[in-house]
This record gives sequence, C-alpha cells and structure tokens, in this order.
Amino acid sequence: MALRLKDAVLSLLKSDIDTRFTAFELANRIVEKYPAEYEQKKQNSRFITTDAELRQQIAAEIGSSRPRWQLRHPELKTTEGRPRRYYYSAHSASEQVEVVEGNITSEQTTDTTLELLQPREHDLYPLLAAYNLSEYGVHSKRIDEKRSSNTRGPKGNKWLHPDLVGLQVMGQDWDREVQECVAKHFDKRTKLWAFEVKLLVNSSNVRECFFQTVSNSSWANFGYLVAAEIEGDKTLRELRMLSAAHGIGVIQLDTENPAESQELIPAKERETIGWEMVNRLATENSDFMAYVTHVKHFYQTGVIRPVDWRLN
Repeated sequence: MALRLKDAVLSLLKSDIDTRFTAFELANRIVEKYPAEYEQKKQNSRFITTDAELRQQIAAEIGSSRPRWQLRHPELKTTEGRPRRYYYSAHSASEQVEVVEGNITSEQTTDTTLELLQPREHDLYPLLAAYNLSEYGVHSKRIDEKRSSNTRGPKGNKWLHPDLVGLQVMGQDWDREVQECVAKHFDKRTKLWAFEVKLLVNSSNVRECFFQTVSNSSWANFGYLVAAEIEGDKTLRELRMLSAAHGIGVIQLDTENPAESQELIPAKERETIGWEMVNRLATENSDFMAYVTHVKHFYQTGVIRPVDWRLN
C-alpha cells in the first residue's frame, strides 16, 4: 500500500501533540482515518480476517517498529510502564523537564506549538498518598521544605527532605493477643518510607532525580522515586541499573487513576532506621518533627489517628 505506517503514526501524533496514545489507540485512529488502505491490507493477508485482528496487527507493528523509528525521528517520544504511550515533541529532553516543572514556557523553547498538559508536582501528592494506602497500607505525610529552619545556609538542606514520608503498620489484622506480644517483645511493628516525587524523569534528569532520592531517603526502610511520566526505555534501563546498586524503588504514578499506578522497580528494604539522619530532619523541619511524633504516638498507643495523616 502507498501509505506507510510510520508516516501515519507521525502525522497523527503531530496533529494532536497534547495527547498520549497507546499503540492500540493509534491503530484504531489510523484505521478510521485510512479505511480503504487498511481494508486492502486485510484483504491481502492470509491470517487477518476480522477488523479486530487487523487493529491488533497494526498495534503490534507499531510496537515492534518503534525503536527503529525513534532512531530517525527523535521527536517520537514514548513513556515507560504499561501500557507504553506514544506522543510527539520537538523539545529536547532538558526542555521537556523545564516546561513540565514550570521553569520556562513553551514559547521560550524551540517548539512554540507544544504545551505539555501536566499537573503541578503539588497535585501529585494526594494521588500518591491514595496509592500508598491502597497498595501498601502506608499512611503518608507531606514534608514541606519551606518549613525548614535553613540554619545551615541557602543550600545547607539541599537534597535533605523527601516530598512524602510514610508509616506502614505491620499486622493490623493480627489477633489482639499477637499484637500485644509483638508490641512487648519485638521492635519491628512498622516500616518507614520516603518518596521523592517528579513530574517527568527522562534522559536529561534521570541521574539527578535518582541520587536526590538516594540522599533524601537514606534514613528510611524503603525509598522510592515517583514520577508521573518516565520517558524513554533508556531512562528505565538507567533506573534499573542504579536501583540494583542503591536499592531505590521506582513508581510510575497514574495521574488519571492512581489505583492503576505501577511499581516498576521494587525498593530494597533497609533493616535499620538511620536515627541520626532522622534527628537531623526533625530538628530542621517542623513537618518531619510532626511525623516523628505521629510514629511515636502509634508505638505508645497502637492506634493510627486519621487526623495525623492528612496531607498539608
């Protein structure tokens, strides 16, 4: 057929650059836009007999051709996680980060037609808190770096505070007798978590985001880098390599449906809490001091008070 699939995909994405598409969504739109060409493709095939099979085949061809297409067309971007989503952007990787973080507008970049419709980072915190509670049973608290004392100068607390911290209570569904036994004879009723949240992680900021998470979560049992979007399979490979060395986990947060978020890389548990760093954080930041107080209250009473775990 005269129409090439690559050209159809790029044309569709470029005409709707504010939208991310799965391969199957692209296949549906392409068949609808070019019905005659793809009806001929079905007629020429010995294996495709229905429209559903045709669309599945096109989606599979998009997926298998993607790496080759991206070598020649770097403006064809993809997110990681499942399902992978395709979109068009003439921004460089660093420009994408600047735009989604609000540091520059699209008019200040090389591409004046693209406006990335992303939430602000602040909008991600309640979504992550909902996911943490449903997926891990972790109660989350926001740590606002603006509430730090900054006694060490303007950069003295750089990479010190995670965005969210969490408390995971072990055995809440255990029998009361067992809970009381553990409370008196065992000190691991809880796990403490730390989360660094980003709107976008790509090739330009992946190492900075990762090592910021390493620094901010060094005291906790579990440390996670959380991103609303992870762009490029090379970025995910880099994260896996770094995680293998440092134990940080990675969560891709679904901003439309937090329950569909994915733990792409599980964190490795640290057996002990870094209490020296906890003390540093608590003395520098009033939110973190409140977090320690809430954890202490649980140890004293065995009760989680919902009012303690509302996000600021």
